[in-house]
Amino acid sequence: MPNFASTFLRHATAPRGPQRIVCMTEETTEFLYAIGEESRIVGVSGYTVRPPQARHDKPRISAFTSAKIDKILELKPDLVLAFSDMQADIVAALIRAGVAVHTFNQRSVTEIFDMMHLLGGMIGESEKTARYTSTLAEGLQRIGEEVKDYPVCPRVYFEEWDTPQISGIQWVSELVEWCGGVDIFPELRVQSLGKNRIIADPLEVVRRSPDIIIGSWCGKKFRPEQVAAREGWADVPAVKNKQLFEIKSPIILQPGPAVLTDGVQALRRIIGGWVQARSQSLPDCQSH
Repeated sequence: MPNFASTFLRHATAPRGPQRIVCMTEETTEFLYAIGEESRIVGVSGYTVRPPQARHDKPRISAFTSAKIDKILELKPDLVLAFSDMQADIVAALIRAGVAVHTFNQRSVTEIFDMMHLLGGMIGESEKTARYTSTLAEGLQRIGEEVKDYPVCPRVYFEEWDTPQISGIQWVSELVEWCGGVDIFPELRVQSLGKNRIIADPLEVVRRSPDIIIGSWCGKKFRPEQVAAREGWADVPAVKNKQLFEIKSPIILQPGPAVLTDGVQALRRIIGGWVQARSQSLPDCQSH
């Protein structure tokens, strides 16, 4: 048998999977670290903060909508992981350079789990992935049990960006409701693009009368005093009762492990605190 044939057969039968992975967004990096496969990662996004060691251990080769294509090619990746239409130009350049790329586009909680299972399968670690995702699902189940008997349900406005005002990101909307809240813009969750989730009339927020306002301005510090000072917002219950909170972007706007752990716990604390303080004085969930 020719030498190349024996080499081919040896590699074809080995459960190998990609060994040099570039992660252009944080959620795939955090997932690979979580299942103990961080040694496969050779490059990460410059916005990566989870897990903290990734910033120190791995070269940073991309922002969100831009990347150092030459630096990525120097790393000789056998797989690049991207996210959404926002990275389409980077993906196209890498494909033209002959690089294998997979672009995820998870928008819901179910799709976040699907992303992890797909990636786990791509690297030949389905069993590790199943064990890990089971722990995440169990955590969500515990929260669901905690909140199912809430006597009151606050109306929640989540603001992803302030100028223009954007709301309705699907996984956040779903988790707000999982934690016992009522998303005041549920119709926006079907829109995957931010430009389609812009609130054209800021007074529509006032009309929908949120009890809680949560901001996560995509890496920019949330300013509750600026929100409270918006024209016409003084009588919004959340403003009157000082129920304005920030959740940091890395734990709520990352469609991966972070939102299913620290992100959902932050929502639970905010919504649960409101419920505990007001459960004796407001109508039940059906009538609120």
